[in-house]
Amino acid sequence: MKHGTKRDKRSRRVLVALGWYDYRLHRGIERYAEEHGWSLSANLAREKVLPWGWEGDGVLAWLGAWDELAEFVERLNKPTVDFSYRRPHLRFPRVLEDHAHAAQLVAEHFLSRGFKNFIFYSDSPNWSYEERGQGFQAALAEAGYSCLWLKWYESSWFRQDREQWSRKRLWLATKLRRAPKPVAVFAANDQHALDVLEACEFAGLKVPDEVAICGAENYLLAPDAMQTPISSVDTNLELLGYRGAELLDQLMNGRKPPTKPIRIPAAGVVVRKSSDLLAVPHPGVARSLRFIWEHSHEPISVKDLVEVAAMSRRALHKAFVEHLGRTPGQELHRVRIERARKLLAETDDKLDVIARACGYQSTNSFCVAFKHAVGMSPKQFRESLAK
Repeated sequence: MKHGTKRDKRSRRVLVALGWYDYRLHRGIERYAEEHGWSLSANLAREKVLPWGWEGDGVLAWLGAWDELAEFVERLNKPTVDFSYRRPHLRFPRVLEDHAHAAQLVAEHFLSRGFKNFIFYSDSPNWSYEERGQGFQAALAEAGYSCLWLKWYESSWFRQDREQWSRKRLWLATKLRRAPKPVAVFAANDQHALDVLEACEFAGLKVPDEVAICGAENYLLAPDAMQTPISSVDTNLELLGYRGAELLDQLMNGRKPPTKPIRIPAAGVVVRKSSDLLAVPHPGVARSLRFIWEHSHEPISVKDLVEVAAMSRRALHKAFVEHLGRTPGQELHRVRIERARKLLAETDDKLDVIARACGYQSTNSFCVAFKHAVGMSPKQFRESLAK
């Protein structure tokens, strides 16, 4: 099948074959489609009816959804971008969430609050959960900590009877009771985070005082309306959809597909009550950390942290290293760089605007600090997201 190298003037007809609906992923796709005059066919978001007879130009698919959908898309023989890695034998280009980066952000979130005991929990051998668990363990190992991985594979949350659910809750509650406290739990997704919260309630464990919880995907309906709102790492699904559509556009115009999946970095941890705890027993360090979180977008320095902590610079330095494994300056730098990564990924703001929003007094000092931390300039980092 030949694809022209020049853009057709007619409207592109694109099949959105995800087999499920997430408003953020669809919003990213729709935004790109509106910008480029595409016509989308998205009935598969509402019903499991394959569009036999569909004729168009390209496909955006989640081929991990169900077998018949994968077979149908493969037979279409159209330029296709897959958002899933569940069927690696299918040789389609892919745009995927960066699960390792999401896990790293959760690890840094817990570490910045002084936790030293960690658990990862999942209830099925899903490829994305495996990547998140491995990424969480790797990030903690780099910081000098180990992580217990709790796996419940008897059933998954969408096909379990009442007896199985009760067994899982009792098993998880028992594991959490036995864990050293305070313990920080990263759940493979937000539904798993609810499992942990319910197990804590069943076991009489306080959240977040004894068990801090963070989920993934930031997908719970009305999370702030819960008695204990659950923190979650936002995996940037809107940007995933937009970049997937962008890649499909390039394929439909004759560009050679990338040899490796394009990974979209997570947007950041949305902190809610379930993990909003300082597990740092040192009051001066705790005050300094809170000040960093609230004022890192301002041009603060270690001198300000010393004043907030009401300690000498040397004593604060020693206390930070003892409780966090980092100096005050390193923690301030880490928080600012993570904020910069988020703004570079999610906005089109100019570098001078981002520099000021991250507390840097000049664009040059921001660029130097960013390149030293990330290994590439802010411009190169932003460009890498579009490849």
